[in-house]
Amino acid sequence: MSINRHDAVDREQENLFWSPRIESETRADRSIIIRQIDPLGPYPDRVTTPMLHWAEAAPDRVWMAQRVDGGPWRKVTYAEALARIRNLAQALIDLDLSAERPLLILSENDIEHALLALAAQHVGIPSAAIAPAYSLVSDDFAKLRLVRDQLTPGLLFAADGARYARAINTVFGNDVPLVSTRSEVEDRLSLKFEDLAAKPAGPRVDAAHEAITPDMPAKFLFTSGTTGAPKAVIQTHGMLCANQEMIADCYAFLRREPPVIVDWAPWNHTASGTKVFNMALFNGGTYYIDEGRPAAIGETIRNLREISPTWYFNVPAGYEALVESMESDPELRRSFFRRLRMMLYAGAGMSKPVWDRLKEMSFAETGKTVLLGSGLGATETSPFAMMCMEPQDMPGNIGVPARGVTLKLVPSDGRLEARIKGPLVTPGYWRDPELTAKAFDEEGFYRLGDALRYAVPGDAAGGFVFDGRIAENFKLQTGVWVAVGPLREELVNRMEGLVSDAVIVGEDREKLGAILIPFLPALRTLADAPADAGIDALARLPVVRDRIAERLNEHATAATGSASRIVKALFLDRPLSFDKGEVTDKGSVNQRAVRTNRMDLVEALYGDDPRVIDIRR
Repeated sequence: MSINRHDAVDREQENLFWSPRIESETRADRSIIIRQIDPLGPYPDRVTTPMLHWAEAAPDRVWMAQRVDGGPWRKVTYAEALARIRNLAQALIDLDLSAERPLLILSENDIEHALLALAAQHVGIPSAAIAPAYSLVSDDFAKLRLVRDQLTPGLLFAADGARYARAINTVFGNDVPLVSTRSEVEDRLSLKFEDLAAKPAGPRVDAAHEAITPDMPAKFLFTSGTTGAPKAVIQTHGMLCANQEMIADCYAFLRREPPVIVDWAPWNHTASGTKVFNMALFNGGTYYIDEGRPAAIGETIRNLREISPTWYFNVPAGYEALVESMESDPELRRSFFRRLRMMLYAGAGMSKPVWDRLKEMSFAETGKTVLLGSGLGATETSPFAMMCMEPQDMPGNIGVPARGVTLKLVPSDGRLEARIKGPLVTPGYWRDPELTAKAFDEEGFYRLGDALRYAVPGDAAGGFVFDGRIAENFKLQTGVWVAVGPLREELVNRMEGLVSDAVIVGEDREKLGAILIPFLPALRTLADAPADAGIDALARLPVVRDRIAERLNEHATAATGSASRIVKALFLDRPLSFDKGEVTDKGSVNQRAVRTNRMDLVEALYGDDPRVIDIRR
């Protein structure tokens, strides 16, 4: 048994964040057990208990805000929210909803979405927020049908009924009513949100709330489908409450300073829909709904000029766009860093240039380096399981397990497969005992499906680095395993923004290749091509081929062996398919689905196709 202790970097950071004490044990079977020594603190039994507390302790504090038609902020206080939640809860009870007939939310983040979800949870009725793309982007609605069959909903919510009418009428029977805030759907029982919110709460609301136990489902959250079909993850009241205690232990300043959050990420994903949404609620914070996006950063910039967050989350692409805007906008830069305690990135690897620019900006603006951290978790782990809160010289460290979490690392083909156990872990997948059984090992550890490696060899207290998804990886003809995740990240970074992603191929082949997903604006700029130039034309241009070959050469030169040396590439010739599972609604690429569906491109890579770009030997 070895015990490692972190030394505080400075007194201010020690007061803001945790100082975990880590113990590590290597077993006889070579598996490694890692946990914090100090136990997890107490936490409530019900997700909506904090709403009751803050409605009494800080009734006039703003809980949530959203712009009205792009104009001024509409704000809802904790007292106002609780009153509406109780009335809505009565309406949901009257509609005879239950875990067997839950609430299905189809539309984007908005205040009504939040109120309905909390109203359902308040009386023990699970809700499920579904990716809007399942209704608005899909042609065949296959994933929406899968959701319907798994959950058998008793009520639908779509803020704009008409916008979702085609999906609703195609997938759901007329016996499933619809709640909307505007534009009802013809030939369907349609209920108005305001009518439900006007129902006075009766004694059944309080009785149902008191009857909730920690093991009851609070909601169902579907996985993104990057390694298969989306799965309905049971999220119990107990696991969500335990996870918020873990978060508050890590981000210690939340207990003293109710967070101010400006957040765009969708609530149908675990990062914001579970962690950030509940983080504001549990700590009496204020959540500003940001209707911007990383690919359309303008609205986010507008909001951040006006609202200074204390805690901020984004994906690396969002930070890149934000950094570019801040470099030429002093007002934005001042507002963003004015009271910022920390930044969090997740969803993909962050490039070193963006990392450095963010740290430099924070120091220039505040005289100190605002912490920029990352972690690891899953929909099945609530999601907060590991976090790095120690200052780092470069991105990539995902930290150590939270309090109450046990991390097990199991040797597998030369790498360490990560498994998690603790009160944050789901009991399984709704109505799917077979899938549930496969998700856990013989000791009850949830199989994350990720591989990790020590950031500092042999030192668990130094944190860990993501070492790829197990399901994405494959073997070369030589029997050598290829860690796809880190390799993909390294290749994309080498491409200097000319590609948005890459699919690594070479299973049962002698050498590795890559299907490059083009970033057309950058390629058009490189080639000085028209704004409508497509990939077929761009990929034939010598200037494009030469630059890609140059980047491939640099990447291959840095490779340490056949499992990290990509020798040829070609561009994806048609967009990724959402319906075929090649890409999720949040833009994550399913490596295996692309390799399976694009066998023509895989074969082209290993033939004499003129589209192939080889390294220069």
